[in-house]
Amino acid sequence: MKKYRIISIVILLFAAFLLMPSCGKDEKQQGIIPNVYVNFELYPNSINPIPVSTWIYVNDQGYRGIIVYRYDQNTFLAYERCCPYDPEKSCARVEADESSITAVDSCCMSRFLLTDGSPFDGPATLPLKQYQTYYDGNVLRVYNQP
Repeated sequence: MKKYRIISIVILLFAAFLLMPSCGKDEKQQGIIPNVYVNFELYPNSINPIPVSTWIYVNDQGYRGIIVYRYDQNTFLAYERCCPYDPEKSCARVEADESSITAVDSCCMSRFLLTDGSPFDGPATLPLKQYQTYYDGNVLRVYNQP
């Protein structure tokens, strides 16, 4: 009996060892986008208007820039432009496409919905990093907590 127990343990350890390399890609996919301080204001109805269902880039904020998407008249969503799939790559930067509702990373070809940041095509499984927004009807504040 003891012999079978040892053989079972060896087989179990061998199977676990074989499965470990498949986890490597998932760990890489979980790459962390560095936290950077974000705190800026926009005036979406006057200086640079942002119509409903459209977006703008704010390139001097965030880690690789920010996409601000106007979901409806009073709701704004702000996302980091760095793709969460492989954030260490310099090309991992999403760009909004012509539809005004999706963004794509031309490096890994992952696609994301700007309505909630979720991935819907490509290897990315994590959503775009989202920043907090506050809109008082005139001023839009985009920020993160320290």
